[in-house]
Parts: sequence; C-alpha cells; structure tokens
Amino acid sequence: MAGAVRFAFSASDVARTRFALSPLWEVVASVRTYQLAGGRSAVGSVAGRRSVHRRWLEAAVPKVAAAGLDRGLLFDLVPANGYTPDFITPPPPAAGADLAAELRMVAATPVAEIHRELRAFGLRTERIEAMYADPAAGIARLVAELDAYWTAALAPCWPQVRAVLEADVFHQARRLAADGAGAVLGDLHPHVRWSAGTLTISEMACGAGLDLEGQGLVLVPSVFTRSGVTTSAGSPAAKQLFYPSRGWGSVWSAERPAVPEAVAAVLGRTRALLLAELAVPASTSDLAGRTGLSAGGVNQHLTALRDAGIVSAHRSGRSVLYMRTAVAESLLAAAVG
Repeated sequence: MAGAVRFAFSASDVARTRFALSPLWEVVASVRTYQLAGGRSAVGSVAGRRSVHRRWLEAAVPKVAAAGLDRGLLFDLVPANGYTPDFITPPPPAAGADLAAELRMVAATPVAEIHRELRAFGLRTERIEAMYADPAAGIARLVAELDAYWTAALAPCWPQVRAVLEADVFHQARRLAADGAGAVLGDLHPHVRWSAGTLTISEMACGAGLDLEGQGLVLVPSVFTRSGVTTSAGSPAAKQLFYPSRGWGSVWSAERPAVPEAVAAVLGRTRALLLAELAVPASTSDLAGRTGLSAGGVNQHLTALRDAGIVSAHRSGRSVLYMRTAVAESLLAAAVG
C-alpha cells in the first residue's frame, strides 16, 4: 500500500532549501530507465520502443552493454524499481553541476554508512556481498562504474539535458520571487502538496514523518525522473527531492522549432530563429552548434536582442546562458495567436 512522506519545515529549513542540478542523479535515474525498458534488449523491446527516451536508449544501450556495465555493481545497486542506497547520490554541491565533485563525495562515504545502507537495501548479489566485506574496494569499483557509465551513456547528450534542467531552475527561481516558497514547493508534481509548513509527498513506497533539522531540502529536477518523485531521506546528509523537470520531452525531439514569419519580418530570420531556439536557455556555443551559425555571429545577434530587452543573460558556472524575456514571450505568443 502506498504511503506518504512528510517533511516538516522550520523557518530555517525554508531559508536553506535550494535547487540544484545533479549529473549523478541523472546517472541513477537513467539506469532505472535502461532497466525498465528491458536492459540489453531495450532497443528492440516493446517497452523500449514505447519509451519516451527511445532515442537515448538507441544511442546508449549498445555502448553500456559493450562495456559490460549493465552486469556490474552499479546496476546491482540501482534496481528498476525500489530503494537505492543514498550514498550513491549525495546532495550535490551548491557550486553547480559537477560530476567529478559528486564522485569525490561518493568515494568519501564512511564505511559505517555503507554498511548501514547495504543492510537496509535487502538485495544480495555476489558483488554487493563483496562490497560489504571490503567497502573501500567496493566504493572504488562503484565510482569507476559511475564514471564509465557517464562517459558511455550521458556525456554525449549532457549539453541538451543540462539546458532543460537549467531552464527548469530558472523558471522555479522566477516563481519563487513572484509567488513565494509555498507556491513553488506545492507545485513541483501532482503528488507533492504544501500545507501549514509541511511538504507531503504521496504515492510513496512507505510513509514517514521527517524533520529537516534546519538543513532545508535540496530540490533536484530530472529528465529521467518522469512519472513520479523520489526522495533521498534515509541518509544523515541533507534530504533531497528529485522531481520531473519541466520540458523533459524536448530533450530528444528531432524537430526544429518553428520560426514565426511575423517575428522574422520584424527582427530578421536569424534573430527570429535564435528566439525560437531559446525555448530553453542556451549558451552562444550551444546555439551556434544547433543553427550552423558562427559563434561570433550568434553573439552579435544576442547582444542586439539583449539590448532590446528581448533576451536576458545569466551566468551558470563557466557558461553564460541566454533566455527569452517576458517581452519575447509576448511577441511570440502574438505572432502565433
């Protein structure tokens, strides 16, 4: 029977709640997608053909299978459904989406924590038993497999995945400023509800009432977490909530965005094309790669659009991401309305 997880928020918890991107969580969520679609037969299976991630599966499955990663410790610890040890997905650092930093955190997991979570995990395989007997060797093997899986399955598509995740965070930040934390927290997913200082997550495998202990909640959008939400609540580290990102379906879309002719007539076709491409935030190099324009030309057009208040620029780590402003959204809506 499904239960509900309830997080009780203090004023300190609200103040310290933050959004973060986690490449490591996308690894875990995509491993589940791989297994749910049928494993090595995912591309040809009915589940694989029907999966919204079919294009990703077609590219990733052969590489993952060829490397034998789907027969390793990582896949043992990340079943298609059910509990996954929290030490695989520590709360991502506030500095930004950095897989190397997350892997260092996994590598530093205390032996007592590894033993505690493996005892709670329940599933026993030869590789898991070996990890329990020799946690240092086990965690080193897990980190190596996480890194290898990332290289094979996610690194090639990370720029477009990251763009969708960053767009979601920008959207949530705008809502936070306009409507407040309660409105944002209660609107992450139909299973998530905010009331009287408590965040309730329904349809969970088991119920629990949890105190955030002043650490707040880390909210992590995901392209591969689609049908529900997942929590990381058993670890002594900060609690996390993984939820489906807005716009996840656009990641694998092969269609080019339509360029409204009315907007092209006013701004010129190139600038109208760039606006259409900015359905999710993107950097100059992203836009150059997608449109075939030179990076210098893209930058020149974006500067003009920014000066006109049609796009805005925001720094994200080492990149500067451009996004459409409310003026641009109104212009595009009027053109297609």
